[in-house]
Amino acid sequence: MYKNKRVAGLILVAGNSTRFAKDRNKNFELVNGTPIINYSLLKFINNEYIDEIIIVGKKEEQEIIKKIISPLNSIKKIKLVIGGNTRQESVYNGLNNISCDIVIIQDGARPGIKDVYLNNCLAQMDNYVGVSIGVRTKDTVKIVDKNGLVLQTTDRDYTWLMQTPQCFDYKILKELHNKYRNDLVTDDCMLLEKAGYPVKIIEGDDTNLKVTTYADLKIMNVLLK
Repeated sequence: MYKNKRVAGLILVAGNSTRFAKDRNKNFELVNGTPIINYSLLKFINNEYIDEIIIVGKKEEQEIIKKIISPLNSIKKIKLVIGGNTRQESVYNGLNNISCDIVIIQDGARPGIKDVYLNNCLAQMDNYVGVSIGVRTKDTVKIVDKNGLVLQTTDRDYTWLMQTPQCFDYKILKELHNKYRNDLVTDDCMLLEKAGYPVKIIEGDDTNLKVTTYADLKIMNVLLK
């Protein structure tokens, strides 16, 4: 049972925020007066099943992270880890600094995270080694070539947009990170797909938006008001 296993929460804040603004980490921006990173951190702190928390950030931003999270009271261990040049490297660094049965990976830039996402993902870990929150696509999705010419139209009934949190069997995920170190992946579910493991998707909602642009920041200020 997942309730009897050790769970670690891994929050990623080491991205370059290139689509947000130069030299500004979106994870530190304020949504209704609260730093974006703290929305995820508070959910992890207050979740009864999460035993320890790891925040993966840039080396040069470690002191900024400490200052931002210092007002939060937590009886749980919060460890800061230096991230890599890619999301994949940052997750790998985080995995190498924890020991657990289940790891929950969360984009720090998703302040719309809900308790139900965490609990529903963990509940499915009794049946799967990988679980993710996602939403069904509302628009038609086209596959195109490098010149922008349509190659294929996908079926909306089977097309989902991936979100976080994502839960994994820690031992299996770490093994796959080692095995596919040289393969580019954009989320950890891809590693399980490569190895032939089934990944369960649980439907979330559109309020679980990842802040990528200033427009997203404005939207989240309204949604979380």
